[in-house]
Amino acid sequence: MSELHDLVDPSAVRLDVAATDWREAIRASGDLLVDTGAIGTSYVEAMVRTVEEHGPYIVITPGFALAHSRPDESVARTAMSFVRLAEPIAFGHESNDPVHLVMALAAADSAAHQAALAALAGVLADPDGRHALETASSPQEVLAALGAQDGPRPGTDSTAQAPATGSEAPPPSGTYGASQPADSTQAPAPTGGTDGAPADSAAGMDTAASADTVPSRQLILTVCGNGLGTSLFLKNTAEQVLDRWGWSPYLSVEATDTISAKGRAKDADVILTSGAIAQTLGDVGVPVEVIENFSSQPEIDAALRRLYAI
Repeated sequence: MSELHDLVDPSAVRLDVAATDWREAIRASGDLLVDTGAIGTSYVEAMVRTVEEHGPYIVITPGFALAHSRPDESVARTAMSFVRLAEPIAFGHESNDPVHLVMALAAADSAAHQAALAALAGVLADPDGRHALETASSPQEVLAALGAQDGPRPGTDSTAQAPATGSEAPPPSGTYGASQPADSTQAPAPTGGTDGAPADSAAGMDTAASADTVPSRQLILTVCGNGLGTSLFLKNTAEQVLDRWGWSPYLSVEATDTISAKGRAKDADVILTSGAIAQTLGDVGVPVEVIENFSSQPEIDAALRRLYAI
C-alpha cells in the first residue's frame, strides 16, 4: 500500500487558490491531477456530480473536504492533490463548513490508498499536523506535514501529545442496543467459543437482558457514496477506536457504498456515515449513526458506546 506523501506529486500542491464556490474548489483540486497525468477531465466532473447527487458528505472534518468519485476509464493511477483556498468556501455542510483545505483522491483500485487515508486521518486529527497544513509556505512543507520526512513537522512542537480519546471499553458482551448509561469500569473478558468471539453467555453480561437487546452481528459498516474514499477514512478511525478498546478481534469494520449498504444493512450492528448519506439511506432496519468529524475518535467512541451500552 502507498504512503500518503507518495500519492501527492509536488506539482499537485497549490496554495492560496482563489475559488468562488465549491464546484470551482473541487475542479481546482482535480485539475492538478489532470496536469500530472493521473486522471482525465471526466473524473473531475464526476467528483462534482458526486456532491450534486449525494450532498456535501466529502466535508469529513471541519474545514476539510476529500473530493473523490468512483474510478472511471480516465484514472491512470492512484493519486492525490492538495489545495489550500485563499478564502474559505461553503460546501453546504451543516457543521463542517466553511472549507479551507481540499484534497482530491483518484483511486485506481480499492486497496492502494487505504494506508494513505489512515495516515491522513492521523494528520487531520493532530492539531499540530492540521496547523502545519494550514500554514505551509511551499509544496515541500505540505509534503513534510503529510509525512514525507522524519522528525517534527514544520512549525510544530514535537513533544505535543495526541488528545485523549476516552477510557478503555469493557470487552463486548455479545449483545447491543441496551439503554444503559456509559460505564468506565472494565468488565471480565468474554467467554465465547474457541475462536475467541463473544458469546451471549459471556461473563459480565446481564443474563436478564432487556427486550431492547439483540445479538451482535459483529459487523460495523461505514458508508459513503462510492465506498472508496470517505467511507475508508471513517473505517480507519472506527478501527482505531476498536483497537483502543481491545475489541478488534470481535468486531469487523467494512467500508461500502450506499447501494451495497442498503442490501447489507441486515448483516450489521450499525452504519456509521454522514448526515447527507444517512438521508439517502433512509430506514435500513439497523441504527444509522451520523458522524460529523470523520477524524474524531471521541465522536465515534461516544456513538459506539451508545450502541453497545457501555
